[in-house]
Amino acid sequence: MISPRTDHLIDLALEEDAGLGDVTSRAIFPPEHRSRGYIEAKQDVVICGLEVAARVFTRTDPRLKVTLVAKDGDRVKPGTRVLNVTGPTEALLTAERTALNFAQRLSGIATLARTFADAVAGTSVRIVDTRKTTPGFRALEKYAVRCGGCFNHRSSLGEHVLIKDNHIAAAGSLAQAVKRSRAAAPHLARIEVEAKTLAQVREAVRAKADVILLDNMSPDLIRQAVAAIAGAALVEVSGGVRLETVRSFALPGVDVISIGALTHSAPAVDLSLTVLPARQK
Repeated sequence: MISPRTDHLIDLALEEDAGLGDVTSRAIFPPEHRSRGYIEAKQDVVICGLEVAARVFTRTDPRLKVTLVAKDGDRVKPGTRVLNVTGPTEALLTAERTALNFAQRLSGIATLARTFADAVAGTSVRIVDTRKTTPGFRALEKYAVRCGGCFNHRSSLGEHVLIKDNHIAAAGSLAQAVKRSRAAAPHLARIEVEAKTLAQVREAVRAKADVILLDNMSPDLIRQAVAAIAGAALVEVSGGVRLETVRSFALPGVDVISIGALTHSAPAVDLSLTVLPARQK
């Protein structure tokens, strides 16, 4: 989870927030002043990003000692302590906002993902994310999706072929786009085709697409598309799916529902850091 890219993101965030130091904490606390603190949940959440938050503290000052009380993926109630930290007060307070920003954002994604996963429980449908992620944060945000019980779609353009409307328009036809992809793509790459109409669904079946993405179709139209596909390809549904309607899209024959909102619209959860005087030895 803590990769060189994650360390780079942490460094950028710390430079942004504390590149000139924390003038307030520096003015109030001498270097030897020590405190202890804890992060707690203020609402029901699926926690995520604790290792990142811990890294923020130790990257700010290696003398800060962090203990994780919960683990990523845990469902926690309001008032639950999830992380303890002790060490120099100035460093602890300097790292506070950056540590919380990471944990609140990633926990928000994990919490939203869990609500979607719960909404289709008992069906055979997988809820997956998309590439609609915060630039640079894709690996962390997709990790948070997994912590919430959902799954990842492709992480980059290089993972498999996904022929969308603009590819079809530029290639001249869906069949032509599939033919060219089949000839040039790596032999292990699946060919997925986006279809907006039943006519395109039938064309994708004739072209022997491996996966057919039903884009912005109603549940009734999806039923007709599934019947037309008749098991010849995996079926993905995307577009127009909300939490309150997702169950109605989890129809027999649908394998995957992709939800961009998992990452682009997840609200940050409420976590807070409480600081206390260091215990006397």
